Amino acid sequence: MSMIRFWTKLLLAVVISSTVACKEETHVPPQWGIEDPADDREKNEDIVKLGWTNVGDTFGKLPNYISVYKSPSTLQNKQAIAYIAVADMTKATFDVLGDIGYDATAGGYGGKSVNTLTQFYEKNNRPIIINAGLFYYANAFYFSQNLVVRNGVLLAPNQNYYSKDWVTMWYPTLGAFSQMQDNSFKVSWTYFTSDKVNYSYNKPAPNDINKAPLQVPNATFPETATVLNAKTAIGGVGVLLKDGDVKNTYVEEMLDVSSTSNQPRTAIGIRADKKMVLFVCEGRNVTPGVAGLTTLDVANVMKALGCVDALNLDGGGSSGMLVNGKETIKPSGGTQRAVLTGVSLH
Repeated sequence: MSMIRFWTKLLLAVVISSTVACKEETHVPPQWGIEDPADDREKNEDIVKLGWTNVGDTFGKLPNYISVYKSPSTLQNKQAIAYIAVADMTKATFDVLGDIGYDATAGGYGGKSVNTLTQFYEKNNRPIIINAGLFYYANAFYFSQNLVVRNGVLLAPNQNYYSKDWVTMWYPTLGAFSQMQDNSFKVSWTYFTSDKVNYSYNKPAPNDINKAPLQVPNATFPETATVLNAKTAIGGVGVLLKDGDVKNTYVEEMLDVSSTSNQPRTAIGIRADKKMVLFVCEGRNVTPGVAGLTTLDVANVMKALGCVDALNLDGGGSSGMLVNGKETIKPSGGTQRAVLTGVSLH
């Protein structure tokens, strides 16, 4: 072998060896759509141990900080079809949807249009959407009965009165679920005063339709109040859990949500580990044998799921959850009801 051929082969061997080594040491960055295998690990083992099944794959790709579960066949000893979305709120964003505000012509808070959950999805493209607060229609306007705060702005307060005959008046404090400016979450009872101060309390005014009305809530009744300084908030009827204790204050809050009968329900809660839980259940025998749950049932379910604070939202024909635009429960009216507000996670 000539010296030229020998050195040529040696040089080729060195180049090949170096190329292989480089390939072995090169780190290929993850591409869009390729997930870390760690993302496939179950993130809420405690929920799965309660009999809930992770069904996220059924609805398509979700952010790795949001998971969706279907309930066991019974909840609170009742036949059930329910779904929850569980989101890590150190990564997820909580929003309230709906075109809502004060309308001087209508003389109240609300909006001129409502949306089905599918319409909310088409407009906002959120992976998780549920229905939210109560409302009613009068004089071509949809009046909001519940608190809405978006980007730190109060768009509508909780309803601050109740009467059966417009002679005797009660002034109830209604429940609210809030994300505060420091990104903490809490449930409280609120009252919007005549001078437009939105007070927040850690206990409700103890109203009861079978008793005489109490005084109008203020800075010191039903206890020392704070002004609600929320970033995002939604109101409902019936604080279910407060600081880990079952409350179910539908009597004190006075708006009729058929709390003691089995109905489709929607609820929102927060766990101590900063995971939000959105809950919906089917009812009214749309699926034969599935009548729904009482608000006390929902409170107990949310507590079992690890929530420390939870609020009952609008239910009945309004109850629904979309995951990537797909329905979970069957609407009790056969089709989705158009609603004034929704809650989304993304």
